[in-house]
Amino acid sequence: MSDLEIRPVTADDLASVVAMLADDPLGAQRESPEDLTPYEEALQRLTDDPNQHVVVAVREGRVVGTLQLTIVPGLSRRGATRSIIEGVRIHGDERGSGLGTQLIQWAVDESRRQDCRLVQLTSDVTREDAHRFYERLGFTASHLGFKLAL
Repeated sequence: MSDLEIRPVTADDLASVVAMLADDPLGAQRESPEDLTPYEEALQRLTDDPNQHVVVAVREGRVVGTLQLTIVPGLSRRGATRSIIEGVRIHGDERGSGLGTQLIQWAVDESRRQDCRLVQLTSDVTREDAHRFYERLGFTASHLGFKLAL
């Protein structure tokens, strides 16, 4: 798949990215592809933060995948830096093509380049296919997560 480019997201990619975020039962409940204003503001905040890496996978000029990688310096684990993978989405036409593996591998490689000692991610408990996917890539379900909506 040498025709694949993984690069930083741009404002021109935003509608495609938001459409992918909304293209599943969970995303359909929480995303608003018809109004890009809040996403434009969020993209500016992300772009301004050197610890945030939002990328898109582009094939033949079309955005077909995305993820966000956050670099988090810390004190625990002897002052280790870790990374967090979020918002992994693959366009419906590309699911099962190996693109998800390539995106996660990009994130792991970038995490190593950034001298991270741990890569972590969360996945909604209902996403059983995603859990199997991450486990095949070597991730372990080691923690129980909690959220508080504000």
